[in-house]
Amino acid sequence: MLYPLKFKPILKQTIWGGDRLAYKSEDPQITESIGESWEISGVQDNISIVSEGILEGNSLQELIEVYMGDLVGDKIYEKFGIEFPLLIKYIDARDNLSIQVHPDDATAKTRHNAYGKTEMWYMVDASPNAELILGFNKDSDKSEYLSALYNHTLPTLLNTEQVKKGDCFFIPAGTVHAICKGCYIAEIQQTSDITYRIYDYDRRDKNGNLRELHTELATDVIHFNKQKDHSIHCPSHENHTEKLVSCQYFTTNHLKFNREIEKDYIDLDSFVIYMCLNGQFTLVYDVDKSITVHPGETVLIPAVLKNLFLIPEQEAELLEIYIQ
Repeated sequence: MLYPLKFKPILKQTIWGGDRLAYKSEDPQITESIGESWEISGVQDNISIVSEGILEGNSLQELIEVYMGDLVGDKIYEKFGIEFPLLIKYIDARDNLSIQVHPDDATAKTRHNAYGKTEMWYMVDASPNAELILGFNKDSDKSEYLSALYNHTLPTLLNTEQVKKGDCFFIPAGTVHAICKGCYIAEIQQTSDITYRIYDYDRRDKNGNLRELHTELATDVIHFNKQKDHSIHCPSHENHTEKLVSCQYFTTNHLKFNREIEKDYIDLDSFVIYMCLNGQFTLVYDVDKSITVHPGETVLIPAVLKNLFLIPEQEAELLEIYIQ
């Protein structure tokens, strides 16, 4: 019998990471410079492992092999097979990340036999004056871009966004972007680990080497025009599910609630993911079975579970993610 699944976080130490995610670490050696927690991953060599219940110790890929559409949804299984289609992360930026871009599906398929990367960010928290880099601040072109890149003035061409807790941003493949210091983010993206790094502030790694840049690969996929506003309006009506992003790769909703909420997924042929941002709640499923979801935890709801009740302790806030 399938049940709501929690997984062991896969922690990634980086030169720009902080200590907000240290509470997720079971290894006393990994308590700082943690840039990312991969909450649910089907990326090869980084497959999530179930952390509790009768399926504890099984990998996400193994479960899809066994349960197929009952776990992920019939249409999703037909399209993706045993590869889970989304990568769910928390990101803690103590310093600026590199400026980068991701290819679209067609380019990624040709170059890497992989999927591209369209993603979104929800600001779980942000320091005063925190910002993001998103796209260009004017219409540009390849020549102007390369000139700025080689003259180390690329940031002057790029659009910066001041951010605060609760802000939301959509980043289609081809958009130049960077997370800057002070941002604590929930990230939902296609299953892909392909990143083209285009500018890294001339930083060096722990061995004193400049980090690799991918100038040629990146230049061919960048959208040089000044793009429309990437920010998403985030209405916050308590006890009401609000849609943030809906695209071909994922739908993400926001819910803040202080009373029992019933969820009916009878018409949805997809798994559902809950990222608990704040507070905690009891998730009741299969009539009389339940689990507690704590702040910072992520839960995968199998597609076969159609009727759920969410009961908060005082108030809870979550992101709800699925594929339509």
